[in-house]
Amino acid sequence: MIRFDARVCGDFAQAASREWLETNGLGGFASSTIIGCNTRRYHGLLVATLKPPAGRTLLLSRLEEEVIVDGLSYPLSTNQFSGAVHPLGHRFQEEFRLEPFPTFRYRVGGVVIEKEVFVPQGLNAAVIIYRLFGEAEVVELRLRPLAAGRDFHHLNHPGNTQIESEARENELLVRFGWGAQLHIYHNGATFSPEPQWFHNFEYAREKERGLDAHEDLYSPGILGFNLSGGECRLVASAEPVSPQAGEWREEELSRRLARQNIWPEEREEIRLLVRSADSFLVRRSRGLWGIIAGYHWFEDWGRDAMISLPGLCLATGNFEPARGILLAYARACKDGLLPNRFVEADGHPEYNTVDAALWFVNAAHHLAGCEGQQEFVRENLLPVAQHIVEHYAAGTHFGIHADSDGLLEIGEEGSQLTWMDAKVGEQVITPRAGKPVEIQALWYNALRILEEFGDDRWKEIAEKAKLSFASLFWNEQEGCLYDRLTRNGPDASIRPNQVFALSLAYPILSEEKCLRMMEVVERELLTPYGLRTLSPRDSRYCGRYEGDVFSRDSAYHQGTVWPWLMGPFVSAYLRLHGNSPEATAHCRRLLEPLLQHLSEAGLGSISEIFDGDPPHAPRGCISQAWSVAEVLRAWALLSPA
Repeated sequence: MIRFDARVCGDFAQAASREWLETNGLGGFASSTIIGCNTRRYHGLLVATLKPPAGRTLLLSRLEEEVIVDGLSYPLSTNQFSGAVHPLGHRFQEEFRLEPFPTFRYRVGGVVIEKEVFVPQGLNAAVIIYRLFGEAEVVELRLRPLAAGRDFHHLNHPGNTQIESEARENELLVRFGWGAQLHIYHNGATFSPEPQWFHNFEYAREKERGLDAHEDLYSPGILGFNLSGGECRLVASAEPVSPQAGEWREEELSRRLARQNIWPEEREEIRLLVRSADSFLVRRSRGLWGIIAGYHWFEDWGRDAMISLPGLCLATGNFEPARGILLAYARACKDGLLPNRFVEADGHPEYNTVDAALWFVNAAHHLAGCEGQQEFVRENLLPVAQHIVEHYAAGTHFGIHADSDGLLEIGEEGSQLTWMDAKVGEQVITPRAGKPVEIQALWYNALRILEEFGDDRWKEIAEKAKLSFASLFWNEQEGCLYDRLTRNGPDASIRPNQVFALSLAYPILSEEKCLRMMEVVERELLTPYGLRTLSPRDSRYCGRYEGDVFSRDSAYHQGTVWPWLMGPFVSAYLRLHGNSPEATAHCRRLLEPLLQHLSEAGLGSISEIFDGDPPHAPRGCISQAWSVAEVLRAWALLSPA
């Protein structure tokens, strides 16, 4: 079980570096640190999706908490301001535990108080429950809600919007001038109207990222509970609901236990990752699904969804969302392209990626390999896969076309069409125009997959592509593959993209050369947490991902470690060395640091990226879909059938 005692909870720096996350299956969530101190603009007890899975809005930021035991007052809250932490409620916290829900345990005045937070599936709501252990004459709990009422990317200040509140029986209603509402239901609190603004909360993680880091929050007043009388319950909701905290808790507990028991004999870390896998899956309308690429701030991205689907859904036998995700993207396919993302504001598709469509073909192939799924793939996905390959072969947007050598070319300079897509203003940090190596691997894989399904039109171009690849991409001097071919010559950057020449269902490179390539990748790029995006020997290498937006984007694919790349590396290693006990044991050892990471940053999940230099600090999103997915997929490969 992931839990931390008073030594960690009482150490502000340690506690503030560990974050919990609860998601609702609609794209909304609740999240903070293990001491309840919000360190990000995205932290809050209720981030609702007003246009699921888009329109994420932070309604309830936090609750200021004070306990009065036999007349003596104790703060439970912890906040950070410029140069100060106040109050110091974490000093009374003796435990945080993640299971079954985020739970905070405090010891004050001879009594113990536990707070539990969970988010019901399918509802834009959060439940907060307080329980008393021990005896005292009078134990009073005072809660002051602090509301934001803003887009979750932005920060709030007085005058941004009109705010008004209204107290009803067992409900406190906060209205925001632009239309959103916050409903706070309670089981018998008194309410003292004391509307006021609280100023200059500081979000340390935003400050580190070079962004605006200070916010003002509005409170309508104070809710008072007699905690001696039993549980105190609050339900925060974006819509009017009939609060059923107890029933929702039992339903959510049952749902989570059922998912985690898919691999009942597996170690706790893997079962936690199965739970984390569910957090990225979001329901769309009309039976369709999506994948949130990462928490807290990413949207539903096509490339991430297609790469993540085998690990998030198929490795865990969760076929309904897998079909719904592929159908959603199939219906959005346009001129052979899949959306790069569905935009947060209104959910409309945005097209600017070359590889999402090729990853779609790969994901459909994975689904077809699952029992009972091939007919669905043939009827619903194969025509889309054929449409993609036809358009790529003939030529489509962004200069994407099959060249006379059978390889796929991206014709537009200045575009960011591959997964290495960092761009600042007009500057593309990692140019990939021309013929990127992983695009050739994906292209060849797609051609062979269609051939496998009986479409023989692509056999000749596939064979031509494989021959061209072998002669044009091999870098004899380094003993590995070029990263891309350009009209000015090959790009000899040593990057992880070459691993896909071996890791996919249909390898495009001979075994002899693959052995040499993997030696270079292991020597130059492999770290305990994934593969570096650039060799440290390269003059452009950036070993730390930190600083302002430009500094971070400049390092994003220039040395930064990506955990999701451990999945293809394991696939490639197993292909070369077979599923022998020695190879399996070696790959399990490779994954071990990522499993231990589950208690270090985003609890129960895997971060988006790590520094290229030791000690490889976790960076970026605290919970990334393809990081989790590829570790699960790799682990399934290593597990007995």
